[in-house]
Formats: sequence, structure tokens, C-alpha cells
Amino acid sequence: MNPSHLVLLQGGPDDLPQVWPLPSGGCGEPVKIPRYNAYEHFEFAHEYRTLHGETMPVYRWVYRTYIAE
Repeated sequence: MNPSHLVLLQGGPDDLPQVWPLPSGGCGEPVKIPRYNAYEHFEFAHEYRTLHGETMPVYRWVYRTYIAE
């Protein structure tokens, strides 16, 4: 199993978790989360927050794209 970093998600759909695992080495790269028939896109906000004693990078929702059929 690959180690991962946790990131905080801001914005986007309410049913996404606030904390998301990011594969190691990916910090700073955009995050694309599959959700139903679309992808939710998040970008690093160049800030960090502490939640439950762990400091994590903040990723903000920027847009949604739909999966072509």
C-alpha cells in the first residue's frame, strides 16, 4: 500500500469528506475526485491548517467536469 498524505478540502459538494488522502509526492498538484458521473477538481490553496493535531495542506474546489459517455 502506498503511503498517503491527508489534505483538507474546502468548497465543492457537501457530501465529500473534509479530509482526503493524497498519494505521496502529490502535494501541490491538483486533485481530481471522481463523484457520480463527474470529477470534482481541487487546487492547493498555498495554506495549511491544523485539524485534530495534524497540519494539512488546504485544497479549494475550483470546478467540476463531467465524464463523457
